[in-house]
Amino acid sequence: MQNLEPILIFITVADMGSFTRAADSLGIQKGRASTAVRKLEDEVGVRLLHRTTRSVQLTEDGRAFHARARDLLAEVDDLHSMFASDRVALRGRLRVDLPTEVARTTIMPALPDFMAAHPELELEISSTDQQVDLVQEGFDCVLRLGPIRDETLIARPLGLLRMVNAASPAYLARYGVPRSLEDLQRQEHRTIHFSTMLGAKPYGWEYPDGDSYATLQLPGALHVNSAQTYEAAALAGLGLIQAPLIGIGRYLESGTLVEIIPDFRRRALAVSLVVAHRSNLSRRVRTFMKWIEDVLAPYLE
Repeated sequence: MQNLEPILIFITVADMGSFTRAADSLGIQKGRASTAVRKLEDEVGVRLLHRTTRSVQLTEDGRAFHARARDLLAEVDDLHSMFASDRVALRGRLRVDLPTEVARTTIMPALPDFMAAHPELELEISSTDQQVDLVQEGFDCVLRLGPIRDETLIARPLGLLRMVNAASPAYLARYGVPRSLEDLQRQEHRTIHFSTMLGAKPYGWEYPDGDSYATLQLPGALHVNSAQTYEAAALAGLGLIQAPLIGIGRYLESGTLVEIIPDFRRRALAVSLVVAHRSNLSRRVRTFMKWIEDVLAPYLE
């Protein structure tokens, strides 16, 4: 094979399950991607992909080739950068996903310094409170809050975010300031329900119970799936919330939100950087992950 481009195209098509999405991700025409994979199949002498009008899937031979090809590209990337120093410019495109509030309050304010240090690096930043598919959507890395349930992903734990129980002064004036868990029910408090998927069971009001945590089901008519909407609803006096201090700290400092029952905070929220494959991290991904880790360090337990 004369160059590695067909292998890169094949890996991207296989990972994203689509010639169209792969071509868009690589910035090439769909026809070029299809031709490259077809020629690659001719060269290796086997069919690597099953193609239908709706999907693209690896054949059995394709799965074996895909694993070896991914390792090969990782080795080539490491070979190219093995003597690179910090003075060598980072180039190329980096696609990452960040939780909305962490992105808004912490990452974006620090980003100008990173971009100035790496002017030839192109960043694509998605910001959502729902879990994305790293492989299908072509993300190099994502920052996730909470447990990582997909065992096929590689997670680097960064630390824990402290959670805070809070409400607006107007809400507390109406319902009273709770001093205990019993007060939450006795004073008929209402919570703002949060879940990443509307229609899913709300998380409930979590509190420490001995060596573990328990959940209290409080009433509430409002259900949201966005961290920003969750905070805005609390500011509007619509109910109690349990949120990371990193997101609502400025509201507590200004007095527009008030912390309540601090001895019964929700368990701290795990923060992790997640990649799809440990062996396929380019220098630009490693550099960005280290920068994210440094930016978040002051906010983590």
